[in-house]
Amino acid sequence: MEDDDSMIASEGNNKEAMEVEVAPALISVHPAQDSVAVAVGCELRVFNLREGCSITLGAESGEACDHKESIRAIRYGAKGKVFVSAGDDKVVKIWSTDSWRCLYSVPTEKKVSAVAISDNGQFVCYADKFGVVWVVELDELHENQTPVQKKGSPLLAHYCSIITSLEFSPDGNFIVTADRDFKIRVTMLPKKPIDGAHEIQSYCLGHTEFVSCLAFVYNQEFPQGYLVSGSGDSTVRLWDFASGLLLHTCEVGSEVGHQQTNGTENNHFAVTDLCATPDGSAIFVAVQGLPGILVLSCNLSAKTLSVLRVVSISGEDFIPTSLGSSLTSDFLWMVMGVSNLPGFDSSSLARVRVISGLNKCNLGSVEEDDNIKILEDKQVPCGEKVLEKLQGSLCIDKDVFSAAAEAVKASMRNLLIKKQYSSERREFRKRGRNDRKGKR
Repeated sequence: MEDDDSMIASEGNNKEAMEVEVAPALISVHPAQDSVAVAVGCELRVFNLREGCSITLGAESGEACDHKESIRAIRYGAKGKVFVSAGDDKVVKIWSTDSWRCLYSVPTEKKVSAVAISDNGQFVCYADKFGVVWVVELDELHENQTPVQKKGSPLLAHYCSIITSLEFSPDGNFIVTADRDFKIRVTMLPKKPIDGAHEIQSYCLGHTEFVSCLAFVYNQEFPQGYLVSGSGDSTVRLWDFASGLLLHTCEVGSEVGHQQTNGTENNHFAVTDLCATPDGSAIFVAVQGLPGILVLSCNLSAKTLSVLRVVSISGEDFIPTSLGSSLTSDFLWMVMGVSNLPGFDSSSLARVRVISGLNKCNLGSVEEDDNIKILEDKQVPCGEKVLEKLQGSLCIDKDVFSAAAEAVKASMRNLLIKKQYSSERREFRKRGRNDRKGKR
């Protein structure tokens, strides 16, 4: 029995260490670029781009608003009035972006892996690591109200599979969910989501590893748009999500492999994030191990994807963990970072870079031109002030940065790949589960 308990404790410690190492930094941009937020570890850092100043969360109310464990999902609402953060502390926080007060706090049963906000700002959805999507209906926001504790209602489920991405369709009629078991599910959103969403529209099947991210591409000519997905199988795929039909597959792994110049052998180039231009003509792709981003051309008429170019970031081993942009600006915001980097004093390291020319991609040529530029630190919106807030420091030690880059290279795959356990180890893990301790 003593040996069993020791093994359980050892596994618990190994699991904790693994999760600490692979908590990637996240970035999200206000739809009108009024502000930008970075989450790294349990820290949420926000900068007001409109007024050029940093934001202290809950400053007006004097409330303690910090998350207690790593944040795994952040999102602005389509109208920019609401911001949501959630993660390993099993709490979803819903913020007003006018005062940056936490207006609603939603306790969850499991750790949260993804969040989404309906276009009308009425509903917030969040997904947990057991594969359940929950929905919270928001009341009318009042800036002077004290934080209200809400309770989520189950909306739908991918039972026992971690949901990795969650999106509302452009017309608001569907909610799309992706999971670690290669599936993308398209579900009809009912008029009363609180009662649950039981009608499945389609499944988009074809990925051969975990689906890591989703995005919609659409414009005035194609208002319903199409769905784009990225995966651990090194592909970006274009879907007619209403029917589940796969329209095109773009192999990005081979392109990234050509960019590897460090002599290391790495056949795993997981797509970690996607960001589309407002007109849907271009898609920016973050890929595991790529120091820069991949730009894809998206032809909505022909329903095809193609590699346009690679934007390499020279001078530092910058491997984005998250991408963000607004609907109105010409900038792509990127962050690389990890929390609690082992062996270093920097508990929450983040590095932010910005690319201009988002809406000026030369889609007729794969040649590099002056449209897309990687901005120097002093050229980013609000200059070095925004970087000091979002990064935590303007200067990052070279050794720390290199160690973070190495941790980032394997983070997504280690986080989402299925782990194989022997029968004995599986029984030990069951005994150590928190939700079973009270039942002994």
